[in-house]
Amino acid sequence: MSHRDRRASFRRRWSHEQGSASVEFTLVSVLLVFLTLGVIQIALALHIRNTVADAASEGARWAALADSDLNAGRGRTAELIATAVGANYAADITARLLNWRGQPAVEVTVVTALPIIGLWGPAIPLEVSGHAAREVLG
Repeated sequence: MSHRDRRASFRRRWSHEQGSASVEFTLVSVLLVFLTLGVIQIALALHIRNTVADAASEGARWAALADSDLNAGRGRTAELIATAVGANYAADITARLLNWRGQPAVEVTVVTALPIIGLWGPAIPLEVSGHAAREVLG
């Protein structure tokens, strides 16, 4: 068998596309699954971050009321976080009084874990703060 005959035989054997659709489907499916999981993970992380930030702001507003105190603001923040995303995200909450542009204000800070892979995988620390002007009567 000459070199030319071997080359022609090789081309005949490998030139058809039978079976290539299943391989292509498998390769594309794997990519799409990972892309979908990545989008879901980003949505989950943004949901947790936005929920915790909103709870911190609401806790600051609650603590800034004239008949309220810092403990009430911390409690309100913890309650909102526990209701929305789970009590384990409400472990480290601090509240303090401060002056903002010469006016009394309240700051509520939440330090929690932002999940990277699902809810149970590794996490990175996330710190968010909420502020509100303090009500002063009289």
